[in-house]
Amino acid sequence: MGLFSNITAFHGQSYSKLKKSCLNRGEKFSDPKFPPHDSSLFFSKQPPGVITWKRPHELVDKPRLFVEGVNANDVTQGQLGNCWFVAACATLTGVKELWHRVIPDYKDQEYGELHPGIFHFRFWRFGEWLDVVIDDLLPTIEGQLIFTHSREKGEFWCALLEKAYAKLHGSYEALEGGNLSDALVDLTSGVSAHLDLSVGGYTDDFEKRKQLFKRMSKEMDEHALMCCAITTGENFPEPHSHEEAEMRTNVGLIKGHAYGITACKKINIGDTGLFSIFKGAQKVRMVRLKNPWGEREWNGAFSDGSPEWSKVSASEREKLGLTFEDDGEFWMTFEDFVEHFTDLSICFLINTKVLSFNKTWHETVFYDAWTIGVSGHNSDRAGGCLNHKNTFLRNPQYRFDIKDETEDVIFQLMQKDTRDRKQDGIQNLVIGFHVMKVEENRRYRVHRIHESIATSDYIRTRAIFLREQLKQGRYVIIPTTFKPDETGDFIFRMFTSKDPDAKELMKDQPKIPWYSCVKKPSIVTTITVKCATNLEKQSTFGGEADAYCIIKCEGESVRTPIDKKTANPNWDTTAIFYRNKPEQPIVVEIWNSNMLMDGFIGRAEVTAPINPNTTQIDLPLFGRRKEKTVEKPGNIIVQVYSDDDLTSI
Repeated sequence: MGLFSNITAFHGQSYSKLKKSCLNRGEKFSDPKFPPHDSSLFFSKQPPGVITWKRPHELVDKPRLFVEGVNANDVTQGQLGNCWFVAACATLTGVKELWHRVIPDYKDQEYGELHPGIFHFRFWRFGEWLDVVIDDLLPTIEGQLIFTHSREKGEFWCALLEKAYAKLHGSYEALEGGNLSDALVDLTSGVSAHLDLSVGGYTDDFEKRKQLFKRMSKEMDEHALMCCAITTGENFPEPHSHEEAEMRTNVGLIKGHAYGITACKKINIGDTGLFSIFKGAQKVRMVRLKNPWGEREWNGAFSDGSPEWSKVSASEREKLGLTFEDDGEFWMTFEDFVEHFTDLSICFLINTKVLSFNKTWHETVFYDAWTIGVSGHNSDRAGGCLNHKNTFLRNPQYRFDIKDETEDVIFQLMQKDTRDRKQDGIQNLVIGFHVMKVEENRRYRVHRIHESIATSDYIRTRAIFLREQLKQGRYVIIPTTFKPDETGDFIFRMFTSKDPDAKELMKDQPKIPWYSCVKKPSIVTTITVKCATNLEKQSTFGGEADAYCIIKCEGESVRTPIDKKTANPNWDTTAIFYRNKPEQPIVVEIWNSNMLMDGFIGRAEVTAPINPNTTQIDLPLFGRRKEKTVEKPGNIIVQVYSDDDLTSI
């Protein structure tokens, strides 16, 4: 699902065809899908005055889409509580490659003589890029734009982009109050993470602050986009002028308001007692922020014109591009940042062909749904979260493999956006997911809750993010709603270093075709190879083994990871077998991994009759082939479970 693939015309409107038609007729485009009416503005309240829809050439003599390109200082919020979107736009201006994708054909769309008044913009929604066409009729009161606008009076890209986003959601009012992460994802197709700075211990722990700053700097170098806020709730309600006295803090920051983060830098300073907190360091960790309102800035240390800047050389200030204008952009120390802000959103731009990154990720995507159907059928897939143990495993299940010793994995669960149904009172579901470690050869649905590896937060939000480091092995991930029998569509995205061979688990047990001569399994067995003890030395120099096991049962084999340089290896690896010859033993062989040829260490035979209670067995090792009765040094410890109910585990 490439960063800019799968482009779909929103409402079926083709920009090129509509533009050509307007040019041929010599007319300005007027959009019937988003007309210049009050219904396109609000659904629950009256406009703030007499609205007149005007085209840019009616507001200025020579309108421009861009004036000297785009930058964060262009974007100024208007009389709409959508700072979450405006802050994301301001942040995105720093990544031109992405920006030119959101505003495609930007040179051809520029205003000129006989411009047909039609524009198009692109947003990523639920796995595809939507191309949204608009006309350039903009809402005004007394000749002034009432919503997002540029500081440059003749520049209109941000007002037009906001209109396209409002059309995508059905009205301007639908943009009131939102989530920073959602806007960043809509503009990039990236994966957005949310950090709660208020509970992370960052204000008290210097090392945690240092690591967070290092992470933010690294992600920004790799073109991640960041926004922050001082929250007043789940979303970001916008403080309007009559509430501002209550919402503004004594350091000039606005509660419930979103800020874009435009830089993370270490700044050289001179000797001064102001920086005793940095233990004599000559570099201070700083962040630069952008207020979408274009004014009302931080007034603490390193605010515009503050005396702390006198300790920074002129060349350093020039390198930072420092200005002291009332433009909404300001610097603050990282210590002040984590003390005053409560929420941080980082949008990771991964698996993209547009930009070059240090790490290449493999993306796996599942489109699916929570559905209610006949009990036990594939249509019955809405079991709720792990709190509901009797129904939890009814949910969709996906298995995947981690092939390296350890690997970072990024997960994102996303449901369809309900913002366009806000006027009907429709809300997002509370969603999340659970990761379990399962048998190395698991191919059928899980029927018993296995070892828990990770559980995401459960939040009423559009998307849930989790980043985990997983060990080698096979896993099953289960995306869920919070309550059983809640329905909805979702996308599950997973990013790994290598192809994880991920598949949805559909069948409950092996299905033998009626025409097959293969006997139906009569018993299911799981065997866990826990460890071995006192293995034989592997060379004349007394070297210890790089040991692994091969578990063999009825023509199927499963191999454990290697435990290096030890006579007492630990594997804790489980295999599952559906057996039609339960009288035959399961064979476990131990081998030493060598560069040229692996060496045999010993073997054991495990009998596994029906016993639904897990049993641990300590077995001696023997030779192979002609030496089956010859005892070898060492023992192996296994756990065994067997049941004639094939859906018992």
